[in-house]
Amino acid sequence: MRLNQVMAHLDTPQTSNASSSVRHTLRSLPKSSVFTANLPTDAAFPTPKDSHDAPRQMLGPRMVKGALYTYVRPDAQGEPELLAVSQRALQDIGLSEEEAKTDEFKEVVAGKKILTWNESTPEQGIYPWAQCYGGYQFGQWAGQLGDGRAISLFESTNPSTDTRYEIQLKGAGRTPYSRFADGRAVLRSSIREFVVSEYLNAIGIPSTRALSLTLNRGSKIMRERVEPGAIVTRFAQSWIRFGTFDLQRIRGDRNTLRTLADYTAEHVYGGWDKLPSKLPAGDAKEVHHQTSEGVAKDTTEGEGVGEENRYVRLYRAILRRNAETVAKWQAYGFMNGVLNTDNTSILGLSIDFGPFAFLDTFDPSYTPNHDDHMLRYSYRNQPTIIWWNLVRLGEALGELMGAGSKVDEQTFVDKGVTEDQESEVVQRAESVIERAGEEYKAVFLAEYKRLMTARLGLKTHQDSDFETLFSELLDILEKYELDFHHAFRRLSAVTLKDVETENARKDSAGRFFRADSVPRQEDESRARIAKWLENWSSRVRQDWGEGQDEERQQAMHAVNPKFVPRSWILDELIDRVEKKHERDILPQIMKLTLNPFQENWAWNQDEEERFCGDVPKYKGMMQCSCSS
Repeated sequence: MRLNQVMAHLDTPQTSNASSSVRHTLRSLPKSSVFTANLPTDAAFPTPKDSHDAPRQMLGPRMVKGALYTYVRPDAQGEPELLAVSQRALQDIGLSEEEAKTDEFKEVVAGKKILTWNESTPEQGIYPWAQCYGGYQFGQWAGQLGDGRAISLFESTNPSTDTRYEIQLKGAGRTPYSRFADGRAVLRSSIREFVVSEYLNAIGIPSTRALSLTLNRGSKIMRERVEPGAIVTRFAQSWIRFGTFDLQRIRGDRNTLRTLADYTAEHVYGGWDKLPSKLPAGDAKEVHHQTSEGVAKDTTEGEGVGEENRYVRLYRAILRRNAETVAKWQAYGFMNGVLNTDNTSILGLSIDFGPFAFLDTFDPSYTPNHDDHMLRYSYRNQPTIIWWNLVRLGEALGELMGAGSKVDEQTFVDKGVTEDQESEVVQRAESVIERAGEEYKAVFLAEYKRLMTARLGLKTHQDSDFETLFSELLDILEKYELDFHHAFRRLSAVTLKDVETENARKDSAGRFFRADSVPRQEDESRARIAKWLENWSSRVRQDWGEGQDEERQQAMHAVNPKFVPRSWILDELIDRVEKKHERDILPQIMKLTLNPFQENWAWNQDEEERFCGDVPKYKGMMQCSCSS
């Protein structure tokens, strides 16, 4: 199976480097409600007081039209026990470590206290809300979805980085968008999301984040079995999804869709001037040479089919973010498991973690979702599915993109496309999406090549590397059922002397196999790996010369994690926390999660090596359900 069939500057973790900056309490942290101030609210409960005074059962679930959110308060259940807090998340939000130990912090993250709103002065506070959106699920339109168990508390800005985050509780009770569900989250899935959110960020993959994990002691949630409930306090720069646009398009709500697009450009992407420059005609395949800076004026380039207005540039910005993120998933062997359009972020964030997993052995057809019988969301298909989702987004923005320079004419704003304009608008929108497909491929491949080049310890990329190094390595991993992550980490420890001769290369080939199944010296698998090591070492010499092993190894260790939160590890973690009531294991695993490139973590050497070692037999390539 060749790499081109899978497609069918490595980012650093999103952290603050201002370790000496002033740290805040939840109360002193600057707060805002930009989302609710700029977007249409649920007309049935137009103010926080209307929602707060209403009996909870009157809020829904129900259909909500002409709005992008509803004010709704958390409905905490059980006795809260704070199980874990991410130290990295505290830093990035701008909170002090001491704040996480306070009663107020514990009450807020458990949904027991609304910090930003007082009933006696309702007009001065910020009230929690749940977002309205729809989505295509497994390729079929699913109608109105929305935050069925997620409630945003407020937006906060870290003064040191000027980064604004929307802080949100997941599992805090029903909202108007809960449909037939209970608005709760179980401890099992909450542990999984808490760990993976922070791990992806730690290895440089854009992701929503997790601040804290709270157990609702005494709560009983029915899924496949009765389980304890929990709340994850999570945060992101935006929780807008493709499905937020999908819903307005399906409903024919032109005004709300345009308002949403304008908000996304101005408040999520930082302004129209921050969007990508217009593409020179016919240059979509060369976009990886462009940056998001440069020409960003909203002038049009001609009146033809290739004309780009500002909404085209917004679409391209969203496309580029998602192309880069899926390239990172492929390079690091991560699968979301349910890439519906309501699980696809407008910022290209990894979002909404259900049956996610990391590859163990390399199998392109693997899906971690045991309900995904058609393998729609398998590792192999992720780049194609993200593009499918982007086409749906293109359809939602089609009228705005297709209008070209007429997008701000009052007739178009008020009434949309006239009959005589229809053919031209459709043709232009289709042309935009077609050209965007080329840009998507270019950005994806450029990012994938850059990541794989770094993971293999090379400074430069040559065209031949794609076939002789990337594809051949993945073919080897697949054929001999070798561990995807160990292959890169163990390669990081190889010196040029280790692969100087054919016998030495065959000896080194043994590192890539499980400790209990290393083949004989004359085995064909050793010979093939040895040949690959010969090609690899030749390229290393070209890039690094002789005598630079230590520097190269440090560079490789910095991009090839030793620890990966595999499915079997998460299952054991859940069992030890939920069933065996081990409260110390989660903070210890978080040490590995937040610093996965280290060689050791000064915890328990035997346990560290076990979690970083070979996958136990019969526990590899596990699957789970969407239920959480």
